[in-house]
Amino acid sequence: MGMFDVNLQSSEQDRSANTRAKLERITKALNHQEPDRVPISDFFWGSFKERWRRELGLLDDADPYYHYDLDWIVTVPNMDPHIRSFEILSETDEEVTVKTGYGAIIRKKFKCPMPEFIGWETDTLEKLEAFEFDDAFDPRRYFEAGDNQIAGVGDGFERNSPAWIETVKGLRPDFPVFGSMTECSECLTRLIGQENAFMWMGLYPERMGECINRIGQFYLDCTKAQLEAGRGLLDGLVIWGDVAYKSGMFFSPDYWRQYFKPWVQAMVKLAHENGLLVIYHGCGNVMQIFDDFVELGVDAYNPLEVKAGMDVGRLRQQYGHQIAFCGGSDIQIWETGDEEAVRQEVLRMLRAAEGGGMIFQSDHSVSASVSGRTYDFIVKLVREYGQYPLNLSERD
Repeated sequence: MGMFDVNLQSSEQDRSANTRAKLERITKALNHQEPDRVPISDFFWGSFKERWRRELGLLDDADPYYHYDLDWIVTVPNMDPHIRSFEILSETDEEVTVKTGYGAIIRKKFKCPMPEFIGWETDTLEKLEAFEFDDAFDPRRYFEAGDNQIAGVGDGFERNSPAWIETVKGLRPDFPVFGSMTECSECLTRLIGQENAFMWMGLYPERMGECINRIGQFYLDCTKAQLEAGRGLLDGLVIWGDVAYKSGMFFSPDYWRQYFKPWVQAMVKLAHENGLLVIYHGCGNVMQIFDDFVELGVDAYNPLEVKAGMDVGRLRQQYGHQIAFCGGSDIQIWETGDEEAVRQEVLRMLRAAEGGGMIFQSDHSVSASVSGRTYDFIVKLVREYGQYPLNLSERD
């Protein structure tokens, strides 16, 4: 028995032959082998799902993961530093303002796609240095429903999100299921805001470095607890870690290597020791540190934003099959709805899938700017042209 007084050991008997085939497909692809076809999945905004259902005439509870039998899915436990219910600061029919377990004050206008950060409890470096995290191994993070910022305040607004373990167990029969965990940069964005984070890194690099190390240890412990809570039920781990924007890094690559990289390395190592695949999600242009992700043994990088200069074709030429790619299809082309442009974009992506090493996804996530019919067309193209061995003569 592990740290949690439960027994969740599971075999593959609860999974259909189709789900086992999907796991084999993902595993082969991320190990740079050619499976039966190129895997496909994505991250979907709630607003996209509504448009997709409406345009395709689907039921109100239709879900693209099930409708298209997509190849993998990610789950999110409660990663809030403090486990507590949202504090409602104000509420109307149009919007709500809450304080979360990060101490972040967030305004969510229900008609707007994303929320607005308007303040933080931790607004000085001294407060950050004194900040105390709730126990990473607290069972409530994994086994109980409750409010948490990442699940509850995004493109939608949700109270009392379901228990993470129940979500995992519910999805497992039908999909390869990945757990996930933020690393230090993602925490700083939510805990103190990017403006404070960058300012304090510049003015007090060593003091901030000590804070980053404390955060890194907390989320490494959360990763350990999550893998124990979901032992026998997970197939991989996503590490969320935005450290770049359209033109480059948010801060010095050397500073990242000194304070952020060791914690990413520890999380990758832990996941691999537990037999899990690792996908690192980092938005923006990370070319200054892309070699580091190869060195760390990350199985696949996501999302590879085209608008930030992350071109999958060029990356394949540069890195060969040292690292796999998850994402990279230009969402701005998807948004046009131009079928020929979309078709050419899909074929461009599939060219980089030769020899495996590719999960087909958008270069971030699918919002309501993409029509349901366009996404339907994309899935059919990937399934038609993505059969191995690839035959992309029309592209030539």
